[in-house]
Amino acid sequence: MSKTTKSLLTFLLILLAAAFVFAPAQAQGDSDQPVVRAVLFYSPTCPHCEKVIQQVLPPLLEQYGEQLRIVAINTTTEKGSDLFQTAIDQFNIEKERQGVPFLVIEDTVLVGEREIPEQFPGLIEEALASGGTNWPAIPGLADVVATVHFSAGPTGRAIQENPAPPSMKERFMLDPVGNTVSVLTLIGMIIAVGWVIYSFTRPLPEKDFWPNWVIPVLSVLGIGVAFYLTYVETSGTEAICGPVGDCNTVQASPYATLFGVLPVGLLGIIGYALILGAWAIYTWGDTKWQWITAVSIWGMSFFGVLFSIYLTFLEPFVIGATCMWCISSAIFQTVILLAATPPAKRAWQEDDFGEEDDEDEEEPEEEEPPQIEAESPTPEETDEPASGEEPPNK
Repeated sequence: MSKTTKSLLTFLLILLAAAFVFAPAQAQGDSDQPVVRAVLFYSPTCPHCEKVIQQVLPPLLEQYGEQLRIVAINTTTEKGSDLFQTAIDQFNIEKERQGVPFLVIEDTVLVGEREIPEQFPGLIEEALASGGTNWPAIPGLADVVATVHFSAGPTGRAIQENPAPPSMKERFMLDPVGNTVSVLTLIGMIIAVGWVIYSFTRPLPEKDFWPNWVIPVLSVLGIGVAFYLTYVETSGTEAICGPVGDCNTVQASPYATLFGVLPVGLLGIIGYALILGAWAIYTWGDTKWQWITAVSIWGMSFFGVLFSIYLTFLEPFVIGATCMWCISSAIFQTVILLAATPPAKRAWQEDDFGEEDDEDEEEPEEEEPPQIEAESPTPEETDEPASGEEPPNK
């Protein structure tokens, strides 16, 4: 072997040795780069989730690149719903905060389209400064992360393909207790509408079953509920919900707004206010307005119940969650319809509203009594003597 060949071989061996020595060091350097890991629970029908995914996260992912990794989990799937419930139990999340978007970074939970953009960037900086974070300690999350492929590009995010839309049964089972309440309410409203329609074929009752104060009291309560839901929808605040149902998921769905613009709660405020105003005119206004106000109250409440039936159907079978505030409003509307039916029925069948007023305005002319011709009395019927006869001696 020539001297030149030996020198070349020696040089190659040195390069190969250097590769083995420095390669692990380089790999170790890459692994030492701090990485922040977070989990986002979302629903594909949630407009607040869409805002976070499309507007809030992309700039952060672009800024931090491979140092920020986020796994998005769809809560409308069975596995996603189970993992979401596990996360709620793991971090002892209060009932009113159990909604999406729901982001977990280490042991910190951010909920809603306001908390995430306000606090997440600062948490990322703190985590990077302290050396990064592991995945949140959620049982079962490691199996999900193991199936996710993180891109090597600057975004450094995990993108999961949306699964096939869940069936009605699967959506119902996301909250079986709350959705059962929705179904029972739905059945009750349908029966009430059927009874109201049937009652128009029956004779009028002698006495109204519902007291006059039912309509105004329920209208005021309905305005309060509708105002609160409008506030929740427009402000992005988490709704305070009871032990049953998931109000935040319902309010985060696209069905919380009409045509994507008008909050359904605002529509409820308008409807209840109109019913309350019509009731006031019916009770204290001129009697000539009673016919139109009685029919108007019935018509508005009938439309309200039909719309509530539509919304109540969406909750268990489309959204997969139930809002007890919405259920309360649906019950209010149904009772108002039942209470408004007798006056409206009387207006249609008897048409006697305003008759007193008409009598006051147009008094009928007094009829002259018929004149009866008096017959001439006979002489026997009078004390006067007949002609030619002398009067009796007294």
